[in-house]
Amino acid sequence: MAARLSFTDRYLALWILAAMGLGIGLGRLVPGLGGALAKVTVSGVSLPIALGLLVMMYPVLAKVRYDRLDTVTRDRRLLVPSLLLNWIVGPALMFALAWLLLPDLPEYRTGLIIVGLARCIAMVIIWNDLACGDREAAAVLVALNSVFQVVTFGALGWFYLSVLPGWLGLEQTALDVSVWEIARSVLIFLGIPLAAGYLTRRLGEKAKGRTWYEGTLLPRIGPFALYGLLFTIVILFALQGEAVTSRPWDVARIALPLLVYFALMWTGSLFLGRAVGLDHPRATTLAFTAAGNNFELAIAVAIATFGATSGQALAGVVGPLIEVPVLIGLVHVALAARRLFPQPATPEGSARA
Repeated sequence: MAARLSFTDRYLALWILAAMGLGIGLGRLVPGLGGALAKVTVSGVSLPIALGLLVMMYPVLAKVRYDRLDTVTRDRRLLVPSLLLNWIVGPALMFALAWLLLPDLPEYRTGLIIVGLARCIAMVIIWNDLACGDREAAAVLVALNSVFQVVTFGALGWFYLSVLPGWLGLEQTALDVSVWEIARSVLIFLGIPLAAGYLTRRLGEKAKGRTWYEGTLLPRIGPFALYGLLFTIVILFALQGEAVTSRPWDVARIALPLLVYFALMWTGSLFLGRAVGLDHPRATTLAFTAAGNNFELAIAVAIATFGATSGQALAGVVGPLIEVPVLIGLVHVALAARRLFPQPATPEGSARA
């Protein structure tokens, strides 16, 4: 199996670690680099990060068989658990972990709760693809998350930061975020690459046929997904390299609930998928879409509400710094977990049986 992988794919974990190290090194060694990158924005959206994510997501979304999406939308065993995990279990779990593990750090605690409310609509696409998840299912679940994000993010923020703490006699926090800010994040980080991927497949198959499209075009554009991922990681770590290395104990405190969250959400979601009868690709997709978070939105909301130098913003930034290495590790776990699922019958296997 490893021999058939490309050089980049075979050593992906190494490249990601190298990208993380390069980003931190640049942020630490180049004076003012983080501040300069942070200023390259349009309406609060970081252009370098947006560019990296769009390049990363486009090839994967161009691979989606859009004519198969109806098989996903009819699969209640997938859709119902996804909604439950993303919009009930995930936010509640992050709320509980933030209060249990950061009771003395209210700024970081609030930042983590915001991370828990922002369900993933971007980078999860690449993790799912690397783990051999169901591309069509990922496209549907990410789109579903985007709709719920626009509609419910503000209300959930009010509930988990103000209402529920009030009921429990805990400290309350206000969250001021506009629906437009959330919709803009969804439009940029999902709408643009989704439209580009759909049009590429539609026009490519119409002009040259599916055989040419999947056998010639997709192999040419496919590597750009990993290039975009590595570029995004370098930029993310360069933006916060100095803050991360100068406050290691704070980063460690923030990292602990995040590690527990990712482990519980991913593992629980995978086994829930297995329990309700999903095959390995769809259970994998369920796990990654439930465990990932929309760090772009969480960071934007934290900065807009509490300021760029706030503890809430730092907690939002630490989110992807922990999520990236953890989820790339879980990609390998997902691939190994295939043995836990019933294997589809093949003609050869049926004949031998």
